[in-house]
Amino acid sequence: MNRSFTIITLLLILGVCPLRIKAQQLYELPPDAETRWVSFENRTGDKGKGGMENKGAKGHPSEWINAGKSVTLLDFEGAGIVNRIWMTIIDRNPEALRAIHIEMYWDGAAKPAVSAPLGDFFGIGLGRMTAFQSALFSDPEGKSFNCYVPMPFKKHARIMLVNESKQNQLLFYDVDLIKVKKHPKDIAYFHAYWSNSSGVGLGSDFEILPRVNGKGRFLGTNIGVVADKVYGDTWFGEGEVKTFLDGDRKYPTLAGTGTEDYIGSAWNLGPFSQLYQGATVVDKQNKKFAFYRYHIPDPIYFHSDCRVTIQQIGGAGRDLIRAIARAGGRVKPISVGTSKSLIKLLDNPDYPDLFDDKFPADEWVNFYRVDNYSATAYFYLDKPESNLPPLAPLAERIKGL
Repeated sequence: MNRSFTIITLLLILGVCPLRIKAQQLYELPPDAETRWVSFENRTGDKGKGGMENKGAKGHPSEWINAGKSVTLLDFEGAGIVNRIWMTIIDRNPEALRAIHIEMYWDGAAKPAVSAPLGDFFGIGLGRMTAFQSALFSDPEGKSFNCYVPMPFKKHARIMLVNESKQNQLLFYDVDLIKVKKHPKDIAYFHAYWSNSSGVGLGSDFEILPRVNGKGRFLGTNIGVVADKVYGDTWFGEGEVKTFLDGDRKYPTLAGTGTEDYIGSAWNLGPFSQLYQGATVVDKQNKKFAFYRYHIPDPIYFHSDCRVTIQQIGGAGRDLIRAIARAGGRVKPISVGTSKSLIKLLDNPDYPDLFDDKFPADEWVNFYRVDNYSATAYFYLDKPESNLPPLAPLAERIKGL
């Protein structure tokens, strides 16, 4: 393998934006690389075997995947890198995008490295398709799925699509990859993990990524939030993202300052999409939000383990929080922001109770609350399997949509 191709391969594995690769590398010709596209028109990706049906005319662009059935998208022997996945289905309602899930297996592993709902995997939070463009995923017109995450493998790659929805689905797809003779020894395998906040109580953080063991890189996340309507129009997003690295337990090494701050915005949230950060769904009327952050220019490496969480914290005035509590909403004030300082209530047990008249009426109060969170975490790991639990069952995935 020539040196320039090795450098490009490593850059892609590390998630470096291809636009940063020197221009002359785009026209160099690595001798050992072979391009393959796998689709229904060439299921194996074999040389000279594409578009053979219907005497070379359009013969097999799609297939129906019946409810309860699965299909193998890729079953490829040898070493390579999946560079792009594109697909579309005929019925793209939110429940279907949670019911259908994608699985990826590397190098003969029995457990999938990727197991996530279709929409969430492709950066589409809450199953609500809208046009957006990021460095890793895109949906050009709100009706297709594109992934540009480089996924290397040494011996074998298998990608499955499982239709647990109630609808038969017409599927079009292609998986674009580079076949190589050999990889550097230190490649990392791509993983994705989906979870939701079912069972997470008041005062507990939601785990975006449960503790994963091994050496790797946290690549980022897309998160969906369905705010409980009992909280009215109060702000849900005071929660800070915390990343526990290499033995961190009670306190993390990396701590953010707030939800919209984590995705590069500030002072509440509006819709936007950029390369590394964005908010694809900001539906304040229906209390639904979806947003993403990809750590490409700001890598997060770990050497033994990694865990990522977000606090379930909102903010409002005293009287609004009192009304929420009276209506049965779960609340726990944790701090009061004044023009001079932040009063930390958990460090001040003698501070007046929320319903005490001495509790200030005209200040911003941060409080624990409980909303419906879901997230897809993306990471690279030095092995094709992780210690994480399997994908949640269908009923749990569609709850709250």
